[in-house]
Amino acid sequence: MMTALDRVWRGEGAQLVATLARRLGRLDIAEDAAQEAVSLALVRWPRDGTPVNAGAWLMTTAWRRALDLLRREMRRRTVSIDEEAGNAAWGADTGSDGRNSEPAEAALQLADLRRDDDLLTLLLACCHPALTPDARIALTLRHVAGLTAREIAAMFRVTEATLEKRLVRARRRIRDTGIRFAIPDSCTLEQRITDVRLVVYLIFTEGYLSSGAGESLRIALCEEALWLARQLHVQQPDSAECRGLLALLLLQHSRVDARHDDVGDLLPFAAQDRAQWNSAAVDEARALLACSTPDTLGPYQIEAAIALLHATAASSELVPWARIAELYRILLGMTGSVIVAMNGAYAEGRAGAAPAAIDRLDALASIGALVGYAPLYAALADLLERIGERTRAHTNWIEAAKLTENSRRRDQLHQRAERMLE
Repeated sequence: MMTALDRVWRGEGAQLVATLARRLGRLDIAEDAAQEAVSLALVRWPRDGTPVNAGAWLMTTAWRRALDLLRREMRRRTVSIDEEAGNAAWGADTGSDGRNSEPAEAALQLADLRRDDDLLTLLLACCHPALTPDARIALTLRHVAGLTAREIAAMFRVTEATLEKRLVRARRRIRDTGIRFAIPDSCTLEQRITDVRLVVYLIFTEGYLSSGAGESLRIALCEEALWLARQLHVQQPDSAECRGLLALLLLQHSRVDARHDDVGDLLPFAAQDRAQWNSAAVDEARALLACSTPDTLGPYQIEAAIALLHATAASSELVPWARIAELYRILLGMTGSVIVAMNGAYAEGRAGAAPAAIDRLDALASIGALVGYAPLYAALADLLERIGERTRAHTNWIEAAKLTENSRRRDQLHQRAERMLE
């Protein structure tokens, strides 16, 4: 059962770390202070009761712990606390006269601490080009999306200890290179935007179909990614790919209310109640895509176009799979991605070329990035089931289940496998 602290942390943890990082200019101290605040809550809340404003309690406590951590570090470096605090801890947010407010007072003035763009500034800092691509993604998933180290390690297919070391090195790199927690100028943002879009997409993907052992669908994570995509569109309104990313996430999230049953299990596309789909989100996405021209088409716009074909089909039986397969071929030419190749093969199978598509998926199963990739075996199983090869379908449903960490989805895959034996 999720505790009050779990709920608050899931809802506000990323915002808390982002605010501390922007105020302090130090992601490492922001993370340590947030964790110490959580540790203190674990002791005090069961004893004293959950605070009325639990998020404010965590923010205030973390801010005070951050100041303590800074002071401790400064003493070790034999630097005056007054001088160092003025230059490092909260100097980025001084008023026009260059003076800072009293730290204790600032700790209690949460409105002064928190800013609407804190998450976006943290995202941009985590995607700084001084960091390696893997470090950018891992940092963002950890601090912006709030995923656990275990969840991220599973995505990277490394041990949790290896992932933790990677995060420590990345946070140290941010500190040592003086990466700022601020919205960069348009030129700098343009240099960083490709990586930023990717991590927003990955955050949404993790929420849309969680790789962890908890819920299959993490709506708060999807909504956070959608908010970030909107902010990117605001920052770069003329970017066709920012429009494409926003359109894609709108389309995928438009089905959120129809994607699960009363007990939280995911429903397949064909079983969803289309009356529950958000038509306003679909219309908004359609309008964003209408601005695209052939010379500005990019991967996110192509993916959004595929999602739009799913969203606007009159029924699951009338999804235009041949057109979707064609779009996947275009997308594969742009990206060379084996995941795109897998999705394209499945689309061709649904368009009527199942035997050839199954052969292609079998061949893809030996490619490094797809070895042990559960969705590949689920795609194989589905196509095999559709052409009546129930024994092979059973084998692949079982394999997909074995490779799925999420217990609810694993149970559903086992149920599909059992039906093949009836």
